[in-house]
Amino acid sequence: MSHAAAGAPGTPRRYLHSLWLLSARDLKVRYATSMLGYLWSILDPLVMSLIYLLVFTFFFKKDVGADPYIVFLIAGLLPWVWFNTSVSDFTRAFRKDAKLVRSTAIPRSIWINRIVLSKGIEFLFSLPVLALFVIVNLAVETDPDKTASVGWGLLLLPVAIVLQAALLVGLGMLVAPLCVMFSDLERTTALILRALFYATPVIYSVQNLPEPFQTVLSFNPLTGIFMLYRAAFFPELVQLVPVLISAGLCAALLALGLWTFRTLERPVLKEL
Repeated sequence: MSHAAAGAPGTPRRYLHSLWLLSARDLKVRYATSMLGYLWSILDPLVMSLIYLLVFTFFFKKDVGADPYIVFLIAGLLPWVWFNTSVSDFTRAFRKDAKLVRSTAIPRSIWINRIVLSKGIEFLFSLPVLALFVIVNLAVETDPDKTASVGWGLLLLPVAIVLQAALLVGLGMLVAPLCVMFSDLERTTALILRALFYATPVIYSVQNLPEPFQTVLSFNPLTGIFMLYRAAFFPELVQLVPVLISAGLCAALLALGLWTFRTLERPVLKEL
């Protein structure tokens, strides 16, 4: 097998061009074959938000987040959907297109990065839903303590996106090759994602938890990232230590993922 066939990186420009083409193909296939199209990218987090809003606001009346709770929820659920769907697709990243992975000369990492990019674009497409709820809240809410005013924390949104993208690339480099080598990991990953949802401050705020749970959750890389996503509306929820821990863990997982991928790339090609 030639060096190119083994996945030579080529030029960055060619890599980015191929990455964009594959990501665009994924989006076209997803939306072209669906009657609801774009609505699918917002329907799942929207339905989940309404369910949790009913459960915690109307049924149990628990203070688990910040007011307005619907904005707090959606600001966490949208990036969670990006994370969850990406990691789920990582488990099938190579087996789904096994023939192309074996035969094409483009780097194998592109099959992971295309998932991060296409799901990230869907995440960006869903942000207008969050903006809509913020506008509605500002229009109908008379209590200033329950309004979702936008502040300086909006500047931290790109930081949150970059950190989550780095985290996903690192996890993809780990999960995708390992799932080829050990097929049971696909189901194991699904179970881990279910547990991780409740171990991540999506439907609740870390500040609402007693110690030592606040400290423990600080070592979940998504904790600090979600604080940054919510900083535009809830700057009081941002804590420097969890954010720094998240940044460090994202960098560490990215480095570990790159090393694992380089180590397992040839065994994966043989397994496929």
